[in-house]
Amino acid sequence: MSDSVSTLDPIRLLVDLQRVSEIVQSLSGQLEPEVIAQRTTDRLIEKFGCVFARIWLMEPERQFLKLVASSGMYTHTNGFFARVPIGAFKVGKIAQNRIPFLSNRLAEETWVKDRDWAIANQITGFAGYPLIVTDQVIGVLAVFSRHALSNEFLEVLQGLCSTLAVLLENSICSQQQQYTQQSPQRSAVSAQPLSEQLAEILQPARLSLFGTERSLDHTRQFLLTHTAQILKTLRCTYCRLNYGVDSVFLNAMLSLPQPSSQEQQDWTTFAFKELLFSVSCLGGTLQTTSVEQSVDQQVIQVALMLPDTTLDTTPDTASPHLQLRISCQSSILQAAFTHLAYQAGLTVSALSDPRVPLLTDDRRRIPESDFVLWIATTHQAVPKGALGKVDLTMSAGQLRQAVETIAQGKSWGLDNAPSPLSDREQEVLLLLTQGLRDRDVAQQLHISERTVKFHLSNVLSKLKSRTRYQALYRAIQQGWLSDLCSAPFDSQPNTTSNNSSVSTSEHL
Repeated sequence: MSDSVSTLDPIRLLVDLQRVSEIVQSLSGQLEPEVIAQRTTDRLIEKFGCVFARIWLMEPERQFLKLVASSGMYTHTNGFFARVPIGAFKVGKIAQNRIPFLSNRLAEETWVKDRDWAIANQITGFAGYPLIVTDQVIGVLAVFSRHALSNEFLEVLQGLCSTLAVLLENSICSQQQQYTQQSPQRSAVSAQPLSEQLAEILQPARLSLFGTERSLDHTRQFLLTHTAQILKTLRCTYCRLNYGVDSVFLNAMLSLPQPSSQEQQDWTTFAFKELLFSVSCLGGTLQTTSVEQSVDQQVIQVALMLPDTTLDTTPDTASPHLQLRISCQSSILQAAFTHLAYQAGLTVSALSDPRVPLLTDDRRRIPESDFVLWIATTHQAVPKGALGKVDLTMSAGQLRQAVETIAQGKSWGLDNAPSPLSDREQEVLLLLTQGLRDRDVAQQLHISERTVKFHLSNVLSKLKSRTRYQALYRAIQQGWLSDLCSAPFDSQPNTTSNNSSVSTSEHL
């Protein structure tokens, strides 16, 4: 089991979220499953300094896992672990039990047959995650590290696996669809409209279609059919597919035993857990609402909204009260704040309307709204035109307060006091956000390490902070770090070798 504790460093979490976002963005487009898997393992090595990373995919008969990607210390996909039986070794057990396995004391784990190998290679951390879609395992991702895996990395890795599973399943379905298109007997099925596909899945529930049906990309089609499959298992009684001007909506009604409010929240998280992250990455929302109650029954409305960004948008004439448009450069930030907005009871709008408050970390978007809420990051100060600022440490209630406040033209969370830090002190702090040590900062700025420590001592004194991390956090919160540097945080250099003659057959 994992040795980690529950506390998270918000700065490190934000940086890791940005790294995972870059991985997800590199997987866009119509890619083969093997390409998606290989890009993922390559990026995990590149951005997080893992020793090696591997992905296995389930074979059609679901008796074996096939190794399709391997990066870092071991790059081959043949050999002993090319095919792993379900239930065999740690990887096969993760697939069988559908439970992640995490450890930061790999050499002490009883399942590691060659502990000397782990000690000799200084491998400490291990994380193995099942890749699950609709409660079905489609593969396993495993990473090994020479340093203890941080809580923040494990948090974002779980989110990455959720999205990765959907992308892989979508790619596999696309391959199968291309195959069926080559068969005259199945060509009619492959060309079946989405509404007909949903109607077949949901039977005997009735599906209604509103609006003119149009072609959607594979990802959106997959999420809609995947949602229908979940609704089918929940005994959906009615469903409506609605094509809006710039979005697609799927609304459903469920009749369930009366739960408590906490049970309803737990049920929602469990029922749609593999969809929430992927829907949010597309800028969509998935909400459940209790609309009718009796002594022993409760009617639940499920509402899925997916924006169709390929179409032109028309300004909404509805009231902007408690609406929020979210436009982040990072898809992971988009997901995080969409979830937070949902928890805050805000209506997430996909339309560009200057009357609707805008939450963004992109300076180019600021002119699009009269009410801008800025997302503070490790390397950007609050720009002109923003009425407020937020970060990932805030609660859902605080986000709601911020939106309500700036919608009235008032400022929220801003401190206009001038920075007490000198330019050199800001430069030192900014280099620390990249994970540089004191001697590295000294080399970068062409000063002595003693001078670096002198500047840091002044920073701690000026910001009334005990540690440099507290000082860094306060400087970011106050917007005192300008765009002097935009390089990503890098706490672990990649020291792995791409080729090794050591076999892994006895180590997992």
